[in-house]
Amino acid sequence: MHLDLLAILTAFGLIFLAELPDKTMFASLAMGTRMRPLYVWFGTSTAFAVHVALAVGAGGLLGLLPGWIVKLVSAALFGFGAFMLLRGGGDDEDADGGGARITGFRAVFSTAFMAVFISEWGDLTQITTANLAATNGTWSTAIGSVAALMSVSALALLAGRFIAKRMPLRTVQRIGGVCMLGLAIWSLVEVFTG
Repeated sequence: MHLDLLAILTAFGLIFLAELPDKTMFASLAMGTRMRPLYVWFGTSTAFAVHVALAVGAGGLLGLLPGWIVKLVSAALFGFGAFMLLRGGGDDEDADGGGARITGFRAVFSTAFMAVFISEWGDLTQITTANLAATNGTWSTAIGSVAALMSVSALALLAGRFIAKRMPLRTVQRIGGVCMLGLAIWSLVEVFTG
């Protein structure tokens, strides 16, 4: 196994910049307001690692999946996330900061994993990773790509915690729910516009 520092840094830079404005960054931020951020990070990071492994190992395989199916499932997952964030709790729940938080490592991990795993199929970062692996080496590209994706997820979760400390939890959850609803609509529009 030969590692090339320039290839690692190239992959990190390209993938970090491509993922920064991506829908999964906003989904991570929204999930972090409702769930334990560290658990969300483990789930999103694992999903990203699986996607990088798939992209590096079999980049051409992604072309076999119909894009409209991936986008439709992604829209459904974002819609479900919006529903979970927007569904109302009583005023008593808001007062103690309780609400319907999703707790437990397994539940949070699997929710975060599936949200990212489904929505990232055929994403720009996965395609970029496959292309970089073909030219810059698989291990170096994999390390740079995974590090970039995990960093973006951590950044989104930290921003979510920062915002949550300065705003009432219910307000943050409603904003997150509206963002998730927007992502669901965006994914549906992509299904029909191509």
